[in-house]
Amino acid sequence: MSKPKYYISTAIAYTSSRPHIGNTYEIVLADSIARYKRMEGYDVYFQTGTDEHGQKIEEKANAAGITPKEYVDNVAKIVKANWDVMNTSYDKFIRTTDDYHEKQVQKIFKKLYEQGDIYKGHYEGMYCTPCESFFTASQLDENGCCPDCHRPVKPAKEEAYFFKMSKYADRLIDYINKHPEFIQPPQRKTEMMNNFLLPGLQDLCVSRTSFKWGIPVDFDDKHVVYVWLDALTNYITGIGYDCDGNSTEQFKRDWPADLHLIGKDIIRFHTIYWPIFLMALDLPLPKQVFGHPWLLMNGGKMSKSKGNVIYAEDLVDLFGVDAVRYFVLHEMPFESDGTITWDLMIERTNSDLANTLGNLVNRTISMTNKYFGGVVENKNVVEDVDNDLKSVVLATKNSVQTKMDQLRVADAISEIFTLFKRCNKYIDETMPWALAKDEAKADRLSTVLYNLVESITIGAALLTPFMPDTAEKIVAQLGTTLRAYDTLDTFGVYPNGGKVTDKPEILFARIDPKEMDEKIAAVEAKYAPKEEPKKEIEGLAQIHIEDFAKVELRAAKVVACEPIKRAKKLLKLTLDDGTSTPRTVASGIAKWYKPEDLIGHTVIVVANLKPAVLCGVESQGMILAADAGEDDVRVVFVDGTPAGSKIR
Repeated sequence: MSKPKYYISTAIAYTSSRPHIGNTYEIVLADSIARYKRMEGYDVYFQTGTDEHGQKIEEKANAAGITPKEYVDNVAKIVKANWDVMNTSYDKFIRTTDDYHEKQVQKIFKKLYEQGDIYKGHYEGMYCTPCESFFTASQLDENGCCPDCHRPVKPAKEEAYFFKMSKYADRLIDYINKHPEFIQPPQRKTEMMNNFLLPGLQDLCVSRTSFKWGIPVDFDDKHVVYVWLDALTNYITGIGYDCDGNSTEQFKRDWPADLHLIGKDIIRFHTIYWPIFLMALDLPLPKQVFGHPWLLMNGGKMSKSKGNVIYAEDLVDLFGVDAVRYFVLHEMPFESDGTITWDLMIERTNSDLANTLGNLVNRTISMTNKYFGGVVENKNVVEDVDNDLKSVVLATKNSVQTKMDQLRVADAISEIFTLFKRCNKYIDETMPWALAKDEAKADRLSTVLYNLVESITIGAALLTPFMPDTAEKIVAQLGTTLRAYDTLDTFGVYPNGGKVTDKPEILFARIDPKEMDEKIAAVEAKYAPKEEPKKEIEGLAQIHIEDFAKVELRAAKVVACEPIKRAKKLLKLTLDDGTSTPRTVASGIAKWYKPEDLIGHTVIVVANLKPAVLCGVESQGMILAADAGEDDVRVVFVDGTPAGSKIR
């Protein structure tokens, strides 16, 4: 009997720069789903790749003094190496500069033009180069910047081809209403319907003339195909789509995709533009699009300018591949953004990986060697506590399956670690060291150790999609192999008389936070923004009233304060500035003030200062203090002033 198919894709990484761990999270998430589906028995096709055209890349290549193709070749190698470092099992790595993709995009563009879905016109609006997107004035954010990335936009006017989005809008609305599973999580569906579809779609610009690095429109070579019609079609060109009707057998088998896995910031393009393109091509829509949340560093979105980026290679050097996979998968909620911090990674290594899992495996093997020469035998001396252990272990497969079917990967991992925690509790309940003191209880002791080995073996198999190398190491030390999925709800499969290794290895070593702090500081220093050299200014520079008006001073109450690790001079202040979200400020006043000296006081904060990352803390402003001379600094307090009051 042939296996059921499962086609999963990630968004293709934009080759403007090296991907950080927030970008890398997506490929690890997709890999865990793909590996789980393979374990379930599906014939999985897992596609990822790189998006390589656009104005931003042309500009970066020019700045580097190389051709755009040379530029994207370099970055694509870095992306692919990054995906490989994380041990991801993709089947296809597509590049939008691949010849077959470019030819199909040209054919698709011409087909849509000839059938009246694309027409030539002129575009005038505000353009964001990083996002490769046009916006009307009403779509800009409160600062007149790009609503997606919040960077400055600039006016642009040029001849362009447009796609008639409104022609298919009602059909898409009807489809989404009839297929509630199509957009996940459900809140993304609400956003797309209320913010874009129901208010009415504008026609979409699908070509550009102001730059050349793109796929040429073959019947009008002044134009290149605009990014989204080029990039999105990778999901079908990569599996052999041909709009002339000569698609491959793979395309006929694998399309529609079972899951498009993307970041929440590009959900609009994948749940509105992409489905409409497919409707125009008379192709079925993907079964599901999951817009996953962001992985944040210290509560803020990762950014090179902020200096709070972390790269997969650095994390792997410090913690190991499977530990990093565990962090990013376990710390990401289903709907809301997840946060990763150095302290959390150290804590998870020591508590979850070294203690709950690693110590469990090591103790079980060591006791088996000590009491029975490594031989594992089930003597069937059963007590009630055994049945409780077995019920937890055997229920885990279905619990994990339920969570994975819902794409709740973090919850699935938690279910597996619940199994391991139950095993640790079982050791405390049965006390093998006490049983070993009574020869009459040798068979009971043997049964206890068999139950542990069997339970860990089942847990290791379920752990495979998430921590594949660790799962292999566990079963190798237990003297067995990874078990078939359909046996994971059966207890007693481990062979009677099996033998564990006589040289157990530590799966995860405990981390000394002080030693790790030095390594972390070295990593942070590599990516810290370079400070501009300070210029000596003679006298006092005069400013105009317009300059002063740009500075927003606000009263803010100190609600919490604490020292910052690895920074003797800094205190981390949490401020109530009258807004709904607390403001964090890092201030170099630790020499003159203790946290308790500040808590409860009201200070003046520069509220519109550009955020900066100081020793891993994003500082969102600066508090005012006076240089009192003789190496003395005094914070300016305005106690009694309501939080949020503007200082004039």
